[in-house]
This record gives sequence, structure tokens and C-alpha cells, in this order.
Amino acid sequence: MFVLRQRSDTKSARPRLSLLARLAAATVAGGLLAGCMAMDVASLAEAPKLSNKVKAEMSKKKMRPESPVLVRIFKQESELEVWKVDASGKYALFKTYPMCRWSGKLGPKMKSGDRQAPEGFYHVSAGMLNPNSQYYVSFNLGYPNRLESALGYTGEALMVHGACSSSGCYAMTDQGVGEIYA
Repeated sequence: MFVLRQRSDTKSARPRLSLLARLAAATVAGGLLAGCMAMDVASLAEAPKLSNKVKAEMSKKKMRPESPVLVRIFKQESELEVWKVDASGKYALFKTYPMCRWSGKLGPKMKSGDRQAPEGFYHVSAGMLNPNSQYYVSFNLGYPNRLESALGYTGEALMVHGACSSSGCYAMTDQGVGEIYA
């Protein structure tokens, strides 16, 4: 956060500092309201790849890297589960990851800026993956879903991301989100 002060002996700088103070306040407020949607395009990071260790874990459970994925997030327990289709054709638990943080309280997200992490059923496609996230890597949950939109709920760019910091998203360790992302 920025704090700009005016000195009483510099009257000519007063209008400029007042404008700077308002711009700084708007920038900070915008950052808080944007929550987890910030992206750092300058880094253009390469997306994480599955490690040999993760591939071996999948193989032991008769899962393939390209098999479909189901993610379940539990706020109260602060856990994220990754389920994958195994050789039987059914979903089986692959791994449970601890979450660093999620914001808000138990209950649904209803409006933009409420700093509440969403609860619902979402479909994540490849186009919702962000390898250039400000928070290591991220994927958009797709909030609001069709039901939430019909109920008038608002918000956008609600993510699962790294960096252990959240303003409406689900934050993981960089290592954890990297595995999930890959």
C-alpha cells in the first residue's frame, strides 16, 4: 500500500500530490477488488511439466497423465483433491494437496469484490490455464457457472494459484499448484 503525504510548505505540489494520492488509492483498491486475476505477462513462464515422480505415482495407481481429471476443493478442511480416471475407467483419488489459504468464509460467493472464494461445480478447459500468472501458475475456476449467473451472482477470474496468498481465490504452494496444473 502507498501512503502519500503533502507537506504544508509546498503549496504548488499540492494538486499534483492530491492527484497522485487518488491514483494510488484507486490502484490499491483496484488490486484488492481484482483479487486473484492479476497476471504478469512480462515473465512468460513456461508451463510446468509432470515430474518423473508424479508420473511414477500415477503409474502405481494405474493412471495415465492424459486421463481426465476431477478436482474437489474442501474449504473447511483446506484441501484440494485430484481424482483421475484409472485403468478400470472409474475416477480414483490420485492425491490430496493442502491449501495455503482461501479467503472469505464458508458459503457461496455472491458478488464481485466480496473477497469470498466460490463454491460450486465448474468446468475448466485448457484455455482457462494461465502459465503467466502473477502467482506462479493458475487456472480459472469458471465462476460464475450458469446457475450462479442465473441467480445474479457476479465475479470473474477466480483462480486456483500458487504464492500462498488469496483475495477470493484458492492459494496453494507453488509446488502443489505446479503439479496440479501439469
